[in-house]
Amino acid sequence: MNKKDLFIGVLIGLIAATLGCMLFLYFFTEARSVEDLKTVRAQGLMGKLIALGAIFNLIAFFILLKLEKELMARGVILATILLAILTVII
Repeated sequence: MNKKDLFIGVLIGLIAATLGCMLFLYFFTEARSVEDLKTVRAQGLMGKLIALGAIFNLIAFFILLKLEKELMARGVILATILLAILTVII
């Protein structure tokens, strides 16, 4: 097992989820700064935001499968599991 590909997959998953969170905030809320992000956290909506952002991992997962990068796709799944645990903690 090539751990480098797995690590790259985890990075892709975390970046895709972050991008999904930022796009959701940009298009569906008025949050534009770090202070607004603190407000979202204070309202207790951070876990929901992370879960919505993780939808982009689904897209990354299927693209990696289409490109026959199974180990990277596993890394995306691992990142999704880590985000799910983070969502439960928050």
